[in-house]
Amino acid sequence: MADSSNPPTPAAPTGAAPTAEHPVYVVGGGPGGLSVAYELRARGIRAVVLERSDRVGSSWRKHYDRLRLHTTRRMSALPGLPMPRRFGRWVARDDVVRYLEKYTEVHDLEIVTGVEVSRIEHAADGGWLLHATGGRELTGAAVVVATGFNHTPRIPDWAGLESFSGEFAHAGAYRNAEPYAGRDVLVVGVGNTGAEIAVDLVEGGASRVRLAVRTVPHIVRRSTAGWPSQYSAVLVRRLPVRLVDRLAKPVTRLGVPDLTAQGLPRPDSGLYSRVREGAIPVQDVGLIDAVRKGKIEIVAAVDSFEGGKVVLADGTRIEPDAVIAATGYVRALEGLVGDLDVLDERGRPVVSGGRSPQNAPGLYFTGFTNPISGMFRELAIDAEKIAKAVVRYGADRLARLPE
Repeated sequence: MADSSNPPTPAAPTGAAPTAEHPVYVVGGGPGGLSVAYELRARGIRAVVLERSDRVGSSWRKHYDRLRLHTTRRMSALPGLPMPRRFGRWVARDDVVRYLEKYTEVHDLEIVTGVEVSRIEHAADGGWLLHATGGRELTGAAVVVATGFNHTPRIPDWAGLESFSGEFAHAGAYRNAEPYAGRDVLVVGVGNTGAEIAVDLVEGGASRVRLAVRTVPHIVRRSTAGWPSQYSAVLVRRLPVRLVDRLAKPVTRLGVPDLTAQGLPRPDSGLYSRVREGAIPVQDVGLIDAVRKGKIEIVAAVDSFEGGKVVLADGTRIEPDAVIAATGYVRALEGLVGDLDVLDERGRPVVSGGRSPQNAPGLYFTGFTNPISGMFRELAIDAEKIAKAVVRYGADRLARLPE
């Protein structure tokens, strides 16, 4: 494994021959980037992973302490290396990090740390030119962008936030409930992160926990009678959306109690319809019981801030000691590839997996969707597709590994 003391080869000079051999650069050393590097290496192609932090799996190291994969160990393994049985069925954050480190070591992946790519553009020789830390200019035969779904914390533009006298933090900075013991905390956002942090705060001794909800989520059991919800998600993923919506309704009614009285009515829209819009169901890791018992209070969405108070959408004013915004992330790809016309109106890649944008052949994206069947599983599938596509695209210009 390479590190920042072994910088990448500089770009070829302008005017290099179209047949010059260059590596494939993979931007991002998370599970998506490592999977692609493995699949390329397995085909004898030199792949160089550029990671801006000092270690692989940097985003996983920053997640809150209690986090576990909501997908099973067996269906979360990356290509070429099973996850150890000792990790259990639902793999903990620290074990995910250990696995990524072992994955890099076992497959002898070429990782360069401490290098952040700021811009990607077409190279004069038909490949790709990457502008990176320290004035580096790197020429790649192809580029795979794997900078991650959770790249940059998103904070809504709430009026008066700067005047809030309480403690405010994005969920990305949350580690555990210890700093909030005995305190009144408002969690904003009821995705999987917000729901799990709220449960963690209750279990960690917060005096009061409220959860601000803008759009009521679908809630599913992580496992029912030993059957993980991921298995069902894989089975139905290719079925028509309306059919899955109809199938999901009776299943969720049987498995999830009606929480209307507690402020969480059943959603009007179908489960899979919401998934196609980007809203993944909340997997229950204690939320249902905590809401039923009144340990987590459901309140309206946050509208604005006034000094030490939070103004909710229904006009209520509350005064929590701390606010944790589980309001998601942005992909932050505009600076990297914004000039290439490869992003949609929401800043997401127009294509992913084994396809390149029509105007940017040899440029690939992985990890920018949030699939119902599991992120790690889809990253592994994408990695193989990308590697095959890279071989087809640049067979005559790819740097090959020694036999």
